[in-house]
Amino acid sequence: MAVVTMRQLLESGVHFGHQTRRWNPKMKRYIFTERNGIYIIDLQQSLSYIDRAYQYVKDTVARGGSVLFVGTKKQAQEAIAEQATRVGMPYVNQRWLGGMLTNFQTVYKRLQRLKELEELDFDDVAGSGMTKKELLQLRRERDKLDRTLGGIRRMQRLPSAVWIVDTKKEHLAVDEAKKLGIPVIAILDTNCDPDEVDFPIPGNDDAIRSVALLTRIISDAVADGLMSRAGAGEEPQVGAELGVEEPLPEWERELLARSEAEGAGEAAAAAPSEAAAAQGEAAAPSEAAAAQGEAAAQGEAAAPSEAPAAPAESANADEAAPEAAPAQTDGNA
Repeated sequence: MAVVTMRQLLESGVHFGHQTRRWNPKMKRYIFTERNGIYIIDLQQSLSYIDRAYQYVKDTVARGGSVLFVGTKKQAQEAIAEQATRVGMPYVNQRWLGGMLTNFQTVYKRLQRLKELEELDFDDVAGSGMTKKELLQLRRERDKLDRTLGGIRRMQRLPSAVWIVDTKKEHLAVDEAKKLGIPVIAILDTNCDPDEVDFPIPGNDDAIRSVALLTRIISDAVADGLMSRAGAGEEPQVGAELGVEEPLPEWERELLARSEAEGAGEAAAAAPSEAAAAQGEAAAPSEAAAAQGEAAAQGEAAAPSEAPAAPAESANADEAAPEAAPAQTDGNA
């Protein structure tokens, strides 16, 4: 079954590129034609690249990896947050902070600070031991950290791959990912550089429907990877390597419940065979005891036949005794 159809791509406007005067010549191989001063992207190539990116994301997540969703432009903010949250992956949809990947140790300290501030009760002035002004400053600090780092609050290590909407706007994220060797999966519009992306998807990165559709496809690939991980016997905890402590999404809870029910059914089916095997093992000692009893009975039956031989021997001894006695008297005489 295809990941997406040509009709869906057309309805979402994935085929519309930029104006002909705003293009990157390296994107020429992905352009189908030009119409009314706008480049039209070859959706046949887009379909093949979507399948390739989908399979890579699925395999990466199935092996325990994670995908960071990045899209700070207005057209992508809502889709990025919604789809990443649906599968429990980290995301950045406000502003990319320099060093978010290359200087992750410092960013991680700010994440710990955010968690500390979230534990404070800003409405309890008397119990906090701080003034209203101090609480107001801490509240503002928390809001700022939540706005910039809220999407990656559960990320404890670098992601295995990065999904990016508009590589020109998110050039800092692309540069940091390339520097660390993290694969980049991105939408390539006609003004982008395909050499910067490991898994390109030629398409429109400005239309809301186009961005939402392609981001949902990557999110579905993550979901398939999590289910494959669960099918391999590993609990499908969202972002296992991210140290997630919050409850699993609803679809994963349903998957866990289904797998547990199947396991219980298999255990119930295996119980009768195990009971029969146990009965067979219990019968074996009784058969051995019966065999020992028969052997003992045969031994007792053979014992009386040997017993009469003893009186005969004693009788012969009595007859020999009188003969020996006269011989001794003759010697004395």
